Amino acid sequence: MHMADALLSPAIGGAMTAVTLSIIGYSLRKISNDNDFDEKNISLMGVMGAFVFAAQMINFTIPGTGSSGHIGGGILLAAILGPYPALLTMTIILLIQALFFADGGLLALGCNIFNMGVCACMFGYCCVFRPFIKGGLNAKKITAASILSTVLGLQLGALCVVLETFASGVTELPFSTFLLLMQPIHLAIGFVEGVVTSMALCYVYKARPEILEHAKAGERVERLAPMKKLVVTFALLTLLAGCCLSLFASSYPDGLEWSMERVAGTAELVRSGAVYDVMDKIIGATAFMPDYAFGSGGVESANVGTATAGLVGSAIVLVITGAVGYAIAFHRRKNS
Repeated sequence: MHMADALLSPAIGGAMTAVTLSIIGYSLRKISNDNDFDEKNISLMGVMGAFVFAAQMINFTIPGTGSSGHIGGGILLAAILGPYPALLTMTIILLIQALFFADGGLLALGCNIFNMGVCACMFGYCCVFRPFIKGGLNAKKITAASILSTVLGLQLGALCVVLETFASGVTELPFSTFLLLMQPIHLAIGFVEGVVTSMALCYVYKARPEILEHAKAGERVERLAPMKKLVVTFALLTLLAGCCLSLFASSYPDGLEWSMERVAGTAELVRSGAVYDVMDKIIGATAFMPDYAFGSGGVESANVGTATAGLVGSAIVLVITGAVGYAIAFHRRKNS
């Protein structure tokens, strides 16, 4: 559900960037004031960010629609890391996708962070997942909470996309028609993502139950015990998803592209103007693997490019997320 710059006017793109930056700033302050945010949290934050980056490359087919979807990862991140570190991690993922892989535009970055990060990490997690599991934890509750919160987060995100394009005056995507396509297809995508999320969280609950126990209480985990097994497991899953499973991703358009094609007849709208030209030039200068590929060179070349992009992108997310985490921890210790 990565929006391109052409779906937004500069005014809406700028306004959403300002809103998103304020929420990110608030999240940074909350993390900085968290005395339990230490090196163990940072390592988990890095490896979970890398995992979500790799998992987002795997599009799964929605049967009978000719569409596909991929996990957003917001609920998974929030349940394991907490909502504020989760939003920061999602921001880093989406920034790297835009800058280095031309997946989503820079003008649209604020919208993408809000639609995929804030809607899941703040609304879906805080309003559904956390209240749902407060009464007690078991596999059934985790599964139900995961599905319901993921569906809500994705439905809100899809609604925001429609509202943002409408406010931007994108006449090719009339509000009612676009809405009636976006919501049902993302309902199906959200259900699949919810099932995947529940499987991951049930594993976490078996391996490190205190993580979800503290999520249930709305608290941070105090001085997490060694989590080598959990970190290694998600690191291996990242390699599997980025280097192997991504090769078998569905070739069907994702939910947003599918909806656009049925409304506007194309998934790639074009806008001209100084702002769009500047954003295109920046992306052109920074994106070393646009669309996660080396370029045209046949199926074999595309497969190698996809696997390489999965590995390289996950590594970049891991390094940058870790660096940001250590910077926050250092700043907190310096000011304490």
